[in-house]
Amino acid sequence: QVQLVESGGGLVQAGGSLRLSCAASGRTLSNYAMGWFRQAPGKEREFVAHISRSGASTVYADTVKGRLTISRDDAKNTVYLQMNSLKPEDTAVYYCAASGSSWRPSVESRYDYWGQGTQVTVSS
Repeated sequence: QVQLVESGGGLVQAGGSLRLSCAASGRTLSNYAMGWFRQAPGKEREFVAHISRSGASTVYADTVKGRLTISRDDAKNTVYLQMNSLKPEDTAVYYCAASGSSWRPSVESRYDYWGQGTQVTVSS
């Protein structure tokens, strides 16, 4: 079992930046590929970004490419999502998730463990 706790969400103006953190406990994070997903009000949860276990490979949704960056620090058992040039349409609850592999990284069912989410609100 691995427990995931997100933090770093908040209210920011359009064009601003936030850095989300996802701290893991229970098992070593290096055993898992990690992903970020988000769910906006009234919408289904969607894929945002993925990083492989080694950190050498990343995958992004087209809507966030060039603005959001996923990274990991296994020594701190933490995964990050650096969010720059934020837009109102980025407003959502952001979730981190852990998977045993990087196969089909945008598919929710490939992830075994989920955090509780952190709210990001971008004002126009």
